Amino acid sequence: MPPHEEVRTPPTDPRPAIRAYHPTDRDAVADICVRTALNGGDSRALCPDLRLMPSIFAEPYCRFDPELAFVLDDGAGRAVGYVVGTADTERFVKDFRRTWIPRLADRYPEPTAPPRTFSEEMIGLLHRPERMLVPELAAYPAHLHIDLLPSWQGRGYGRRLMHTLLNALHAQGVPAVHLGMVTVNTAARAFYDRLGFHEIPVADPGPLTYLGRARTTD
Repeated sequence: MPPHEEVRTPPTDPRPAIRAYHPTDRDAVADICVRTALNGGDSRALCPDLRLMPSIFAEPYCRFDPELAFVLDDGAGRAVGYVVGTADTERFVKDFRRTWIPRLADRYPEPTAPPRTFSEEMIGLLHRPERMLVPELAAYPAHLHIDLLPSWQGRGYGRRLMHTLLNALHAQGVPAVHLGMVTVNTAARAFYDRLGFHEIPVADPGPLTYLGRARTTD
């Protein structure tokens, strides 16, 4: 090695970081959604169409409210977790009905019979966005979805993602936020409890528990 050549130490691995969602994250976000959509676990066995779950629970938020979509970047550019939401559930439902369902209607026609499979049940949800308009949630106009790949859970990243979204909602003047979680997912409930969410009584919640937080800032 010539004496003038600089010896450089190999760079250390970049640290994971939360950043804004970018359209190039679409496939990674869809994969996270699929792997966490069944009560917090992998939905592929019951829903082999890998676009269906993201089309309901992730992608429309990235399209309609991109300023409220954030990902956990593993440090190498790959999203391994995300939080998405809307500041106005009523407006989101109108957008979903007016422009989102028509984009997907050829692939997922509206059911004409009671669902027989998990996938058919999810397609039914896709065509009923008004299910999100629950009267008891009127004081909590925003709502959200948050998911992380299993190997990234329990390491504080979920809390950081949540606070990022809560701060963004606060900056928009949103007074409160809610979410619906599958009641049997007790691990998720413990996570939300630690973040200050409380249960909102709903007359007919079905398999869900609704939680809310009145302050959208940490």
